[in-house]
Amino acid sequence: MVSNERVAAPDLARGLMLAMIVLSNVVFHLWAAPRGSSGWHPADGSAADRVTQFLMIVLVDLRVYPLFAFLFGYGMARLMDRQITRGSSPAAAVRLVRRRSLLLIAFGLVHAALLLAGDILAVYGLISLVLGALFLRRTDRTLLVWAAIFAALLLVMALGLNALMLTNGASVAQPGHVATPGHVEYATGEENWLAAAGGRLTTWAMLLLAAPAQFGMHAVLLLGIWAARNRVLEEPARHRRLLVTTAAIGIPLGWLGALPSALAHVGLLDVPAEALTDQGELFLLQSATGVLAGLGYVAMFTLLATGRWVRRPLAVAVRAVGARSLSVYLAHSVLLAPVLAAWGLGLGAHLGSAGAALYALGAWALTLALAFFLERRGLRGPAETLLRRLLHRPQAAADVRR
Repeated sequence: MVSNERVAAPDLARGLMLAMIVLSNVVFHLWAAPRGSSGWHPADGSAADRVTQFLMIVLVDLRVYPLFAFLFGYGMARLMDRQITRGSSPAAAVRLVRRRSLLLIAFGLVHAALLLAGDILAVYGLISLVLGALFLRRTDRTLLVWAAIFAALLLVMALGLNALMLTNGASVAQPGHVATPGHVEYATGEENWLAAAGGRLTTWAMLLLAAPAQFGMHAVLLLGIWAARNRVLEEPARHRRLLVTTAAIGIPLGWLGALPSALAHVGLLDVPAEALTDQGELFLLQSATGVLAGLGYVAMFTLLATGRWVRRPLAVAVRAVGARSLSVYLAHSVLLAPVLAAWGLGLGAHLGSAGAALYALGAWALTLALAFFLERRGLRGPAETLLRRLLHRPQAAADVRR
């Protein structure tokens, strides 16, 4: 619940992040539109559609998931700290975090089977399962060193490949490589729900297999753990210089890194088509700089949370969404997939990029109202309630045996 006991910044960041996630996911439900080279956005559309595509590529695509990873790492560390404060040993606290990771993988499996191939719960559940075991009990210095190593690996790959493209005048991606359209990977154009479920689970499994190579996500998650230990979000005044610097540098660089992809998508920059695919240099540059944008967004939202406006009804509603982020994330899939996918009402075939963005924001606004309703009545989200019961069931059983 959003109360004086909860810190405003994490919930505010999660609430705004969910608006960005639903905007990102709705694109894959436009199953009838021909795709551009990246496979993500439609290749054409009205002027409003093209502006929407440009803004999505610069502001949202591959930027929101680093933000999620940071908050995920932050949540892991806070959960561990709470357990230790309540008397658990560090080893017992780590085991609880591990159970939570396993439960999120299970939640993600069900989510993907029923609704959304691009589920992020299982991916971050798997990453947190591994990194939590390796790093939750390590020193701050170790966290920062390994975060730097992961970030360096990603940046070297991105900058090195782009330098090769500029030198050779051709993409290093396999000639003629074409990205699989996102709606195919998400199986939203499949009219049979069971067949669509098979396609969704295949994509879900591929995302899990790719998780170990997500160096940027590893780096940001470790930074989230470090930030939680040092109370960066809880004490923004003490860390104001760090937050201002991160926002002022991370956001512009993140946007600049996505600008070539956005310009190429709308036809204002001539590059080899392969450079925009999932093997291409511009895609990798967009992904690498997305880490900077994600960190910048966290810093910006934290600074916003220091103002008096966070106690106003709209801000309280956004924070209520953040406090129920699991329920809201799943609710968005319920509002998108059955309405837009071909196996449901199929309305995704009749929307352009601008209309889809408006629909996504409408879905977020609806969950905003529902979260505010729950907040006023002091109720948790249903998914949070279920996760909490499953998470603490082993401890409750142990207490009964005693």
